[in-house]
Amino acid sequence: MTDAPRDSPSLTPREPPHGHYSYRVYADPSMADGFDTLRFSGPIGTLLAEDQARVLSDFLGDVAGLTVLDVGTGTGRAALALARQGATVTGVDASDEMLRVARTRAVQTGVVATFERGDAHHLPFGDQTFHAAVSLRVLMHTPDWRACLRELCRVSRHRVVFDYPPLCSAAALQSWGRRAMAALGSRTEAYRVLRDRSVVEVLEASGFAVERVHRQFVLPIALHKAIGSRALTRAVEKGFATVGLLNLVGAPVTMVAVRCESS
Repeated sequence: MTDAPRDSPSLTPREPPHGHYSYRVYADPSMADGFDTLRFSGPIGTLLAEDQARVLSDFLGDVAGLTVLDVGTGTGRAALALARQGATVTGVDASDEMLRVARTRAVQTGVVATFERGDAHHLPFGDQTFHAAVSLRVLMHTPDWRACLRELCRVSRHRVVFDYPPLCSAAALQSWGRRAMAALGSRTEAYRVLRDRSVVEVLEASGFAVERVHRQFVLPIALHKAIGSRALTRAVEKGFATVGLLNLVGAPVTMVAVRCESS
């Protein structure tokens, strides 16, 4: 069962629950400055970035002239990529430090995009303000993923694109391990995994239907990074896809959902 939807959206940004690790970690200037290097450097990091950009472009199609909201924009990677394709992009994030890096990247690359401070649980925009809304690597970290997903649907006129690590995947093992470490006082990103059915239920309650799904890896990303071979990763994961494992336990899941005509 999903949480009940809010009666009416608030257009005034609310202060986030700063005690949650997702706000504390990303408010760190050193995390913001090193985020892209940490996530997307090396042979597997660049592979992740390329796949993410390809899937996002494929799911959204031609965005030239469209308005797109990037929720949890971080350093602006997705926002700037969409802006280069001709979209009018607004990126929101609760971290001023991440936004600082995003704005600097926009200036350095000559790409026009708007970056604003805002919380994914209470987006400061009216209903169906944007043609599309995207949110990558966010639901796994937020205090209330259902509220964030409902907000994505609320502000989008046509489609939403987002991702998450599913319960039936190797990512679940890492998630449980990190949660145990966090409970013992360790400083770690104790992300969650989501049930596919629970995600679909929130979408349906918000008037959206799943259009397409992409699953990336069977083996944990951390393992691929430790091995560090782009060619081996491609070969191994292709083998898993051939025997059907990718569709069963691949992670992360990237999903595109479209607004139903009656909504």
